[in-house]
Amino acid sequence: MTILDKIIIDKRQEVILKKSVIPISQLENSVLFGNRTVSLSKNLRASTSGIIAEHKRRSPSKGEINYNFSVEEVVKGYESAGACGISVLTDGKYFGGSLDDLLLARASVNLPLLRKEFIIDEYQILEAKAFGADVILLIGAVLTRNEIKSLSEFAQSLALEVLLEVHNEEELNKAIMPSLDMIGVNNRNLKTFEVNLENSLKLASKIPNDFVKVSESGIESITSIKKIQKTGYQGFLIGETFMKNNAINPFTKEFISKIGL
Repeated sequence: MTILDKIIIDKRQEVILKKSVIPISQLENSVLFGNRTVSLSKNLRASTSGIIAEHKRRSPSKGEINYNFSVEEVVKGYESAGACGISVLTDGKYFGGSLDDLLLARASVNLPLLRKEFIIDEYQILEAKAFGADVILLIGAVLTRNEIKSLSEFAQSLALEVLLEVHNEEELNKAIMPSLDMIGVNNRNLKTFEVNLENSLKLASKIPNDFVKVSESGIESITSIKKIQKTGYQGFLIGETFMKNNAINPFTKEFISKIGL
């Protein structure tokens, strides 16, 4: 059994438990549920850097990354550094995140927020909306085509954008549909956690231009971004490279400023 398999088993149990404690009506009546969302895809199309900066305390592959900064400090730093959007990990067991992190991020910045989560149920999409997200992530590796369709259409009915993540051509072919806004290629194999930037380059031409193309994971240099940009990518999701630096804010600002040079 892979780490991804374990995460999804735990996530199913977590969703069942949450449903028993917090009814859907409570989520729908939350203060943020009626908020207008901000478009990440439009920000990426208009940007020269395309950075989606991620708040990420730890991961199954790297262990602890950074617990030294508050959510507010990190996301405000990302906003002032010129990020197009912010990804907030909300998984607790494996990544040390929570929905409260999303809530704090929403209170701190005006940028579009992506709820980075292993979404398997409409309930989690309602949570995303109730806690201030503008975008949800769907992972092609753990969902069927019908699940991707129903979840993405449900998200769009709530005015949430959808970033669909794939790892290979098979997942991409399964997933392409009109109810997606962005397609992300994860350079990290979620089963082995090995990283290979060639993954983004290999799949670039296979993704229709109707979707904003996003490269995710393992991006550590400006050189890599410029190479990937040439193949049509407009978004770059970066977490660990920023978070592992003890001067997160100045480092991120300098990194983003160099992309357009």
